[in-house]
Amino acid sequence: MTVAVSDLTVRPITGPEELPLFNRFPYLLNDEFAEDLADGRRRPAWMWLALDGGRPVGRLSFWASKPGDDPLLIDVFDVDDESAGLDRGAVLEHLLRTALAGTLPGGAVPPEFLRFVSAGWRSDPREHRAVTERMAAVESTGGSLLVERLRFQWDADGAPVRPGDRLRFRGIRDEQEMRDLMERALHGSLDAHHRHELAAKSPAEVVSAEFAEEFGHYSTPRSWWRIATLPDGEPVGFVLPARNAKHPIIGYIAVLPEHRGRGYIDDLLAEGTRVLVEEGGVTHVRAATDLGNTPMAAAFARAGYATISGVVDMVWDAPL
Repeated sequence: MTVAVSDLTVRPITGPEELPLFNRFPYLLNDEFAEDLADGRRRPAWMWLALDGGRPVGRLSFWASKPGDDPLLIDVFDVDDESAGLDRGAVLEHLLRTALAGTLPGGAVPPEFLRFVSAGWRSDPREHRAVTERMAAVESTGGSLLVERLRFQWDADGAPVRPGDRLRFRGIRDEQEMRDLMERALHGSLDAHHRHELAAKSPAEVVSAEFAEEFGHYSTPRSWWRIATLPDGEPVGFVLPARNAKHPIIGYIAVLPEHRGRGYIDDLLAEGTRVLVEEGGVTHVRAATDLGNTPMAAAFARAGYATISGVVDMVWDAPL
């Protein structure tokens, strides 16, 4: 029997008591929802269900990086991938349009859509179908693919982490020094998010947005941030070891344009990892880079960071 989209009930959950209903779809974030609700990074009004009678056939959730913020991401978007008689594409599009209209103010550009996938998702027919159906639903509302990324994790194995001896490392003098270096590092960046933002903003505006939307939410001190210099003091790059809402991370790492191609990224990554281990006492570190940024991916591999998943990032450039 075919399920008609017009017969579905699409609504937010009533509260944490409906998490078992919301979690009837398998996804790696399911174990985090209760904590996110308690912390205010999700709200019941942001967690939407598509119901056929009392049976969930789709779900969507927004997420904010800290309580009180507007939604930063749509990071949960699911449909019943096994149900016969279900037009999955129609359900996904109907759910997405309804949730956006019911959550965002009129005229707002939807937040970025993010989907965790396996690194080799294209070679798995089931996952390939699931990912492409969700992407098609986003595209049907005006969204488009921004970038695919790879996620990495380094796990402590008892061996000390040390950079080489070519560079010197120091803390930042003040925020303006770091802003200036970040603006310089944007020149020739391979990062798709940066390239997308620079199409509409100045380098200073891009950096300001990152301080407001990301760096300001780190729970770790800026004294951990490191600037790498040559022995004469000339800066060659920087690394931001930090902790976000979930994990210790390499939050930002870059070599300045005039010093690229000399392998300094390995020293920066080693120093960032060392700071997290020695000052933060961590046993694992997360990081990510664009699929197309092969030099950075190779640096993570050389440093012992294992690939743990991929990520699909899609964006809207205008309101629905």
